[in-house]
Amino acid sequence: MVTFFTLYVAQRLRFFEPKPIDARTVISFGLLNGISIGLLNLCLGFNSVGFYQMTKLAIIPFTIVLETLFLSKKFSQSIKASLMVLLLGVGIASVTDLQLNLLGSIIAVLTIAATCVGQILTNQIQRRLKVSSTQLLYQSSPYQSAVLLVTGPFVDKLLTKRDVFAFSYTTQVVVFILLSCSIAVCVNFSTFLVIGTTSPVTYQVLGHLKTCLVLSFGYIILKDPFSARNVVGILIAIFGMGLYSYYSVVESRKKTEDASSLPVAAQMSEKDSAPLLGAKSSPRTENKAEETFDYMPRTAKSAFTGR
Repeated sequence: MVTFFTLYVAQRLRFFEPKPIDARTVISFGLLNGISIGLLNLCLGFNSVGFYQMTKLAIIPFTIVLETLFLSKKFSQSIKASLMVLLLGVGIASVTDLQLNLLGSIIAVLTIAATCVGQILTNQIQRRLKVSSTQLLYQSSPYQSAVLLVTGPFVDKLLTKRDVFAFSYTTQVVVFILLSCSIAVCVNFSTFLVIGTTSPVTYQVLGHLKTCLVLSFGYIILKDPFSARNVVGILIAIFGMGLYSYYSVVESRKKTEDASSLPVAAQMSEKDSAPLLGAKSSPRTENKAEETFDYMPRTAKSAFTGR
């Protein structure tokens, strides 16, 4: 909610121009992301920290599978190999214990699915409907918060037998809550921005860099225990990130050079004929005031509608 109100003030001050988006698209997308946030917390609550880290590691390969199947996106062997090196390093550095249980495993699978679909759609909606990360976040954040407001206190009370509304909110607690919310605004904005301008896989790579930094700063600042395994894992992960960055830049440069070598007419023809998610584009009218979900690809649409 703080994110929404912050962006509301920003658009009133003309920092960005809000763009109407079809209500069904925004509501479905917002609810899915809200569920994803809730599942991530439940996954940590019902599993060991080690298994939770394994769940996060599984997001990258699952995202690659989804994008390959439904977006017909190609990942080179070099990119796949660099990601495997990255995941191996993060796994060595962060995964300590793997305690399995049935309910926790089910929640982990649901978490991976919801997170991957949500991040892919964050990218695809921005590209397909030509909306910025700020515009999409502004439109969807109320629905994300609604999911958490309705389900969060109920689930919390069910699991902990304590009511969040009965808690004694001192001035110090309120200050730290507001500080946390302020930081969350920056996190939410940067998340949508990175996914929209790069890809869900690149965003996950950035997330694993964060994990390595957390471990490193925990040792440097908080004097957390740090073993040779942590050091080796972080070094392998950083090496994998370097490889991923190098191959991504090389392949991006090659695509640019290939595109520039084509005649203009061929580029326009290729651009117009390349369907998103394997679906044909629907004709648009120039004076359409609102982007609609009907223009979303059928496979992305089916993620929300089940059809």
